[in-house]
Order: sequence, then C-alpha cells, then structure tokens
Amino acid sequence: MPIEKLAELFPARQRRTLLRIFKQKTSEEHLKLLEKIRKAEELVSKGKKQPTIRTHLRDFIILPEMVGLTIHVHNGKEFVPVEITPEKIGHYLGEFALTTKKVEHGEPGLKATRSSMFVALK
Repeated sequence: MPIEKLAELFPARQRRTLLRIFKQKTSEEHLKLLEKIRKAEELVSKGKKQPTIRTHLRDFIILPEMVGLTIHVHNGKEFVPVEITPEKIGHYLGEFALTTKKVEHGEPGLKATRSSMFVALK
C-alpha cells in the first residue's frame, strides 16, 4: 500500500508527519531507520535471525511493514525492546518505551520520611 493511501487511514497528526517525512524527505534519520527495517524484514522472510534494530527516534510512526519485528527504542537511559503488533500501527514508537518508572514506595520504617512513618490503624 502506498504511503499516501496509508496516510488517509491515520489521524491528522500522524498523517501530516508521514507526508512530511516521505514526500519532502526532510529527515534522513527516519529514512535510514526505514531502510534498516526493510533489510531486517527481508532477513526474517528468508528464515534468518532478526538483527537488533536500535533507535533514538521516538517520533517514528509504526507502519504495517514493521509488524512482527522487535525494535529497541531509547528511553533516555537504556534501549527498551518494543515488539510491533498490528494494534500498534499508527502509533509512535516512543509511546511504548516509557521514560519514567512507576513509583512504588516501601513500607514505613527505617529511613522513612515523617509523613510516611504513620500507618492508619483499623
């Protein structure tokens, strides 16, 4: 499916981004990543092992030709593996590589702050 037809199926933000990247060729990094993805797809179709694809491009839109691949996306500290499924088409890669961790506090006790030392009694 050509990029123009695919872009019609996406929401406005993704459509504008796709057309800007592929028609005006303003971003060489995006095109290099797409080239790596296509090479990896060829290797997988031949039955070989998929090479590791690592990228810092969190604003890259997931395309249908990427389904089945695993792309390692940088979250600011490390590369997080993102397995591409059909439900993720049209989203950005960065949406699946979270940049912050969920805060999980321990129980109050040693080295606890004043406000967290007290536990409600029931």
